[in-house]
Amino acid sequence: MKKIIAMAVALAMMAASIACFAEGTDSASDKAAIEAALNLANMGQEWTYSAESDAWTLSVVAAVTKPVIADEEGVSVCVPGAYVTGIDIDGDGAADVTADSATDAVQGGLVIDFTAEITSTNGQTYTAATAPVILNTGAAGYGNSTNTLAAATYAAEGYVNVACGNRGKQDSFTNEAGETAYTGDAPSCLVDQKAATRFVKYNILLGNLPGSVDYWVSTGGSGGGAHAAMFAATSNNPDFYDYQIAVGAVGVYKNADGSYTTTVTIDGQEVELSDGAWGCVAYSAITPLYEADMAQAMEYTLTTGFNFNTDFQQALAKVLSDEYMDYINAQDLTVDEAKVGFDLDSDGEMASTVALTIEYDAEKYADTNGYGGSYLDLYLAEFTENLQWYVDNLDYATDWTWFDADGTALSDEAVAAMTSADKAQAFIEGRYAKGSSGERGGRGDMGGGMGPSGMNGADDFKDGMGGGRPDFADGEMPDFADGNMPDFGGDRGFDNAGVAENSSGDEMDVGTPDAGTTQAAGSGVNSNNYASYDEMLAAYQADVAEIEAGDAYGNNLVDLYNPLNYIGAEGTENPAWMRIVCGAVEGDIAMFNSLNMPLAALDAGIDATIEWQWDGGHVPSEVLGNSLPLWVDMMYGEHVSGVETTKASAEKQTANGTAESATGTDLSGWVSIDEEGNVAFTLADAMTYRTSRASKAVPGFDVIDYGQEDYVFGDSDTDARHWSTWVLKALEENREVLEGLF
Repeated sequence: MKKIIAMAVALAMMAASIACFAEGTDSASDKAAIEAALNLANMGQEWTYSAESDAWTLSVVAAVTKPVIADEEGVSVCVPGAYVTGIDIDGDGAADVTADSATDAVQGGLVIDFTAEITSTNGQTYTAATAPVILNTGAAGYGNSTNTLAAATYAAEGYVNVACGNRGKQDSFTNEAGETAYTGDAPSCLVDQKAATRFVKYNILLGNLPGSVDYWVSTGGSGGGAHAAMFAATSNNPDFYDYQIAVGAVGVYKNADGSYTTTVTIDGQEVELSDGAWGCVAYSAITPLYEADMAQAMEYTLTTGFNFNTDFQQALAKVLSDEYMDYINAQDLTVDEAKVGFDLDSDGEMASTVALTIEYDAEKYADTNGYGGSYLDLYLAEFTENLQWYVDNLDYATDWTWFDADGTALSDEAVAAMTSADKAQAFIEGRYAKGSSGERGGRGDMGGGMGPSGMNGADDFKDGMGGGRPDFADGEMPDFADGNMPDFGGDRGFDNAGVAENSSGDEMDVGTPDAGTTQAAGSGVNSNNYASYDEMLAAYQADVAEIEAGDAYGNNLVDLYNPLNYIGAEGTENPAWMRIVCGAVEGDIAMFNSLNMPLAALDAGIDATIEWQWDGGHVPSEVLGNSLPLWVDMMYGEHVSGVETTKASAEKQTANGTAESATGTDLSGWVSIDEEGNVAFTLADAMTYRTSRASKAVPGFDVIDYGQEDYVFGDSDTDARHWSTWVLKALEENREVLEGLF
């Protein structure tokens, strides 16, 4: 506790000392002062060594010169021990304290060995100059994250790990007039992450930290996944510069003529400093919210016989589904079959460019309430591909318990004799109980509720954008806990089992600060909070008008937080790759959203991948041999080193697990599997699967603006502000139908 207090005091003192010259900073003339303040060599840095992880961790320091909330605008870095000779405590450039002699926290700077090499568990070799840097994006539920220490999650892989705080939608502060002011609107979360990135990259360029400014990877889960994706999608876009300048970020300054300077001075030379990413791994990315209400409504409307809470909700869902159809068709989307790996036009080849559309025909598509078309064909192909990947990788389930048709656990000998096809059939029939190698992540699971329906023949699907790349990942993840670090609110760093926890920071609140308002965690439907349709509509119109009027910089924050506006856009530095991982039965975002981002990325020339993890809930863990480090190493091999990284061979399971009964779901009534192990099911089946457990967001299209995820916040008297022009359009244009059901 004393260390926590000391760090907090140090941060406060730092903020106070730098504010004296940074107040009002908005021009390039203050560049030198900001760079001096945010040079780690001038900041009284403190490092702690963990022998268990062979890693050095920097205590939390201020990432900006004008923090609004200092406890949420700091940064910590964890670096592999192999890159560090020791700590220079007297400023002569030599190591005074080494890993062998370090016992307590040490004041001083790193002495970096730039010739040292670390070979990752997957075979990629990195140095202090080429090491990828992993940025953990917080903002669960678009909320705040308190500054925490970076974890040693990836030290053994040779990566540098970064944890930063961020402001969120709960936040307010006391302004100069002594009044409570709100500071949580978008893009504050993203701005703080970008500012922390500039800080770390700047100090890498100065030689204060190891790592590469070129191989920056953002990762997070849920709202943090949204920010990981948006961080990559908005790389170095000028739309976010003014917000960074306002908090005194390094490497971005406004000139008198309104232009920007985005350089830092390194050894007397001006060097460009980017706030962007080389790649990202986003788990359950709750974005783009712009289209989330329509997309979620479409998924539920596609499910024949789905039980809506109210007639009003069902009618509104249908209206929003039609809006989504019109919205998609207006985008003029096309997809290269070779890029996604699907024969969408069924011509026996994957050489066409296919227009992606949704069409309505009540008779032709009766089993999906009238909706079909090539866009939904691609959606089904992705689902099929991801189930196929799962059954193809069951040999990595080394600790499951397998059962026969009578529910009796198999003998060790019988398990050792199981073929891949045997396991695939057992999985489809639910004859298993999972071990840790295949546990569901997050808060969702598949469960029952699937009804049988007609089967189609197996589609022609190949390895492509969806779930596949069967040879990309490797088994166990390192333990992210670092027992030797000082206790400062917990370490934060992503491994595949701790995504939700590590993206959350200290605050898990959703919705308004006051319990009982419609966007609080356990809230009901928004329409219940209004005495009449007119009252609800008026509130919606006023809120949307406020959003459209723009913020202090004239920006519409909904547009600002829509990654589809930035992927491939002029002014954005595209990442090299993006990987979006969602649980296929999670209820926090429609799968359409996670489809649309990679489609845009592929169109922009980005190496983009979707993974809808079968049986995975919200923020799923990596399973069946997959891991974030393997993906990073694979991308590094493909895009940088040329050293191929492939998934390690599965180890044969020779002993059955210890579960007493099967817990798997019998899918055989609606999923078919042939002798070659190819699976198939219909779009109607996929929708039944999606909505059987993905119920959390059902109120999302009952005029509540996508459940609890929001850009903005309300107060004790009002709901969080509405922002969806699509919902407003539905309410205005369909008043005659909807008002009677209200």
